[in-house]
Amino acid sequence: MLKGIHPAISPSLLKALAEMGHGDEIVLADAHFPGHTFGRDVLRADGLPIAILLDGILPLFELDAYAPPLVMMAAVAGDSLDPAVEEAYLSVVRRYVPSTVAPVRIAREEFYDRARGAFAVVMTGELAKYGNLILKKGVTPPPTTSCKIIGPAIVSADNGVLLVKTTDAAAARFTISPGCVAL
Repeated sequence: MLKGIHPAISPSLLKALAEMGHGDEIVLADAHFPGHTFGRDVLRADGLPIAILLDGILPLFELDAYAPPLVMMAAVAGDSLDPAVEEAYLSVVRRYVPSTVAPVRIAREEFYDRARGAFAVVMTGELAKYGNLILKKGVTPPPTTSCKIIGPAIVSADNGVLLVKTTDAAAARFTISPGCVAL
């Protein structure tokens, strides 16, 4: 067991997310999707709704900032979409990426073509009609941590711990990690 990993994220899904590069796509497929027909690597998340998987994936996964990061299937002529499905997904996505725009809708056959080229297809327990969602991975930014000390202070570092003493005798300790920048 790992700390900080959502329980809906299986070892095989975690591996796939880690192996994906920027621009790669992963299909979160509803229970009706022909994943084994179109997917070259099919993972199982039976019984799990896509919204729960999004809650597990998005803390680990940078969405693409240069191309539409969310893609859903458009309704077939004569059929209709349930707007609550997209709204449920967006409510989760926007907790992690507030500026995310609505998914791009593409025709059924185009969606199948994208699924054929996807890094992986995750078969879920999602029962919503037109509930399939493609996520496009972006570039993960380097970790940066910064702090600013306001006012006179004495700063010292000892074995990776930054000690800051201010003139009012208050003290704070910060652990220095790789990529940390003190301003």
